[in-house]
Formats: sequence, structure tokens, C-alpha cells
Amino acid sequence: MTKKGRGVFGSMDDQSLVKKVKALISIRVVFITLLLGSFFLLQVGYRSFPYPRATSNLIVALYSLTIIYSFLIDRIKTYFNFAYFQIFMDVAAINVLIYLTGGIESWFSFIMLLTVMSASAVLNRKAGYVIATFSSILYGVMIDLQYYKLLPIKYDPALNEKDFLYNIFVHISAFYMMAFLSGYLSSRLEKTTIALEQTDSDLKELSLFNKELIESIPSGIFTTDIGGSILIFNKAAEDITGITRENAFNRKITAIFPFISFDSGELHGVERTEGVITHNREGSRIISLTISPHMDVTGRKTGFIGIFQDITMLKKMEMDMKHKEKWAAIGELSANIAHEIRNPLASLKGSIEMLREDRVAKEQKERLTEIALKEMERLNGIITDFLMYSTPRAAEFSAFDLNLVLDDTLELLKNTASARKDISITKNFDGPLFVNADRQKMHQVFLNLGMNALEAMPDGGELSVSTKRSSNSFEVVFKDTGIGISQENLEKIFYPFFTTKNEGTGLGLAIAYRIIEEHKGKINVISNPGEGTVFKVIIPDSNGKS
Repeated sequence: MTKKGRGVFGSMDDQSLVKKVKALISIRVVFITLLLGSFFLLQVGYRSFPYPRATSNLIVALYSLTIIYSFLIDRIKTYFNFAYFQIFMDVAAINVLIYLTGGIESWFSFIMLLTVMSASAVLNRKAGYVIATFSSILYGVMIDLQYYKLLPIKYDPALNEKDFLYNIFVHISAFYMMAFLSGYLSSRLEKTTIALEQTDSDLKELSLFNKELIESIPSGIFTTDIGGSILIFNKAAEDITGITRENAFNRKITAIFPFISFDSGELHGVERTEGVITHNREGSRIISLTISPHMDVTGRKTGFIGIFQDITMLKKMEMDMKHKEKWAAIGELSANIAHEIRNPLASLKGSIEMLREDRVAKEQKERLTEIALKEMERLNGIITDFLMYSTPRAAEFSAFDLNLVLDDTLELLKNTASARKDISITKNFDGPLFVNADRQKMHQVFLNLGMNALEAMPDGGELSVSTKRSSNSFEVVFKDTGIGISQENLEKIFYPFFTTKNEGTGLGLAIAYRIIEEHKGKINVISNPGEGTVFKVIIPDSNGKS
């Protein structure tokens, strides 16, 4: 706990006051030494030191007092009064020195200004005014006594009463002016010092908080300079990599994370990547790493910040989940295939068994034969669609006009729906759209989407198809006015064998989705029951290019 020095004139923290008092003692030693040197150099002169012996005794006395001050500094309790006492003694000693060196003609009257300044700097502004007043009284009295010849000090006979009064006025004005200026500057300096100390304390606390925060974060964190050399490496980073911060310091990040391609000149934004590192104790670890530039207040890049996590277990869980999902999907797919095949097989079996009976009429035999052929065709369609979905051929990319493929598809759809006079098909194409894709597979996608739209309008309606080119992709939109899709089923429409229709394999949309995914595109769906459905196909314009 900081001690307070209290006295009749005020109080101040000893911790700061002691430093100032010690500085005052040190400055006094330097000044007395200079004064002693000047005494020995100038006393040979004519009027510099009228009383050399007395002057030398005064200097010795000041030296002795300073030694005593230095001895007492660590033993006193009221530093404030102690500082006041020293300055009062300095004022008295300086006035004696002025008296010994000629009074009004003394060269050393300026030293009084230094004592006033010392009072303001060491103590406070009030002390500066107190010492200025004390100095004014002592100096004014001494000069008056010299003028009235009450002190045995000779002076130039040419000096008159006005000269003495003017000298006193100038000195007193100078004392108070020095008290004001030094007090003001001392006050400002003290406020600035306090503010700086507070700022320094805040910065230390903030630095400690940031350090504790960085150390407590479970993710690995590092910072680098502009060249990629590591500066900070937290505890989590040590645990994840198996490298101590001492060994990591000043190493290139590529030495610790060899899977990244680091170029400080190219990295301007956030860069995310995954890769494998070798842990010193635990072998290979899969790391997810994010690096971003660090900027100073001017916006200049000064280094980089990296955050990374060990995702080895997460990747293992993901692989396990994928295996489980794969087997679950296989089981569900097998059940759907069995269901889709069982129905036509049952119809085939029933038809064949009835055909074996002799009593079946000719007309009925023809009907049963037609049913058998239809079910066989259905079975073939299921197998064909399933093979197309499960073992698709590799895409053969070539450049062609997307609008021409759509024209062919829509013409086929019109013929398919020719018996349906209540369905209209319109188009709105945006210029030639040359894409790099598999022409046949694109035709399959558009045909499946079109057939799905026609089947969604059993009571008639309108199918509109439009194309548009954006900045880096092509958009094909199929919009129908059919029955729509419920939100529950909207999430399942691209699942294989999922269908809400009485007929169909449920593979059409699944095949379309897989083809577009193969082309690195997307299919978006918007639908509400009773309001129709919109399918938007997005195809990148750089598709298939290396």
C-alpha cells in the first residue's frame, strides 16, 4: 500500500514524491558543484565575490545539508514537509549568496527562479506560489536593507531609488510568472503522466487478457510476420501439432503445415484449407486451417493470423456416418427396387397363369397378353432407369447451344402431350447460350423435368420454359401451374424411387439431379401445394474445362 506524505501544506503519494525529492537533491549537488567551480574561477576577479570566505563557507554548508538530506530521505515519514523544508532552506541560502555577492548587483539572483520552478515541479502549483511569495519577501527585504544601508553591501552610486524599486518589481514579477508557468506545465505534465500510466496499465491488462484468452481457446492459434515466420503459438497449437512454442518460434508456417501453399503477396482475404500433418507423438493428424491477413491501423498488411483445429476424429465420425448412410441407402434402395419390381411381376404371374387355362376367351387372352407386355415394358423401364442412375456413363463434354437442345426437348414434350389439348407449352429464351456440357445428358435432364411438370398438371395448365445468362452461369427455368409439392415431400423429391404418382419409377428427378451435380451445377426448387412448381437449373459456364 502506498504511503502518503502529509504535512501542513498538503499531501502527495510518497512513491512519486520520493523520486522527485531525490531528483531535487541530485540537481542541487550538480548546481552546488558548478557554483563551487565558478567560485574558484571567478573569486580572483574584482567584484565577483566580495566576501570569498563567507561564500565558500555557505557552499560548504549547502554541501553538508545536501548530504544530510540524502541520509534522511529513507528515514522520514512526511516527505511533503521534508521537500518544503529543503526548498525554504534553498531560498534562504540563495538570498545569503545574493547578499554575499553584491545584493542588487549579484549575478546569482536568477537562481531564485529555479527554486520557484523546483517547488512547482516537485510539489504542486500552490507550492510554487508559496515559494514565490517567500522569495519575494526575502529578496525585497534584502534589497531594501541594502538601499537604506542597513546591510554593509556596497553598490554602484549611480543606482537611485527608482532602480532599486524597479529591480524588486522585476524580480517579484519574474517569481510569480515562473510560479504560474512552471505550475501550469507541472500540472499538465502530471495529468499526462497519470493518463500515460493509466493507458499503460490498461494496455498491460488488455495484453494479459488477450494472452489468457488466446491460451484458453481450444483451437490452435498462431501469428506470423509478413514473411510467414511464426511469432505467437498458443497452448492448443502445441497440443495439436506436438511442437512446443519455443521450437515453433520464427519457423515458417509451411514447415509446420506442409499442405498449404503460402504466398504473402497473394493472400489478401480469408483462406480455408484442410490437410495432414505429422504429430510428434500421435502420428498423422487431419487439420482444418484458416489464415487471414493482419492489418495495422493504416490498413497496411503486417502479418498473418491462423486458426486451426484437429478434425481427425470428426473426419473418422464422418466416414463412419457415410458408411452407415451408404448401407442404409442400399437397404432402402433394395426395398424400393423390390417393391417396384414386385408389382409388375405379380401382374405378369397372374396374366400368365390365366393364359394357361383353356377356358379363357380369345378376347380375354388378348387383353391378358397386352397387360403382360405392358408390365414387361414397365420392368424394362425400371431396370433401364436404375442402371442409368446407379452406373451412369462418363460425361462427354462438348460446346453446343443450350437453347437448341431445349427446342428439341419441348417439341418432344408437345408430341407427348398432343392428346392433351388443355396443356400449353411456352418458351422465353435469352440469345444463344453456348455451354460446355454433355448434350445427351442435358437432354435427359430437360426431358425428365418436362415430363414431371406435365404429370403434375392432370387437369391442364401451362408449362413455361425460360433461359438466362448470368455473370458466370446459365439458368434454365421450368415453371408449371400444377398441383405443387408439399413442404414435407419437397425435401425428398430427388431421392431415388420416391414418387407420389401411381405410375413411374421415381428415378426421373434423381437422375436429373445426379447429372447436374456431375456438371458441377445446382437444381433449386420452389413449390407450394395448389400454386405450381418452379425448377431452376444452374449450369456453370466453365463446366468441363480444365
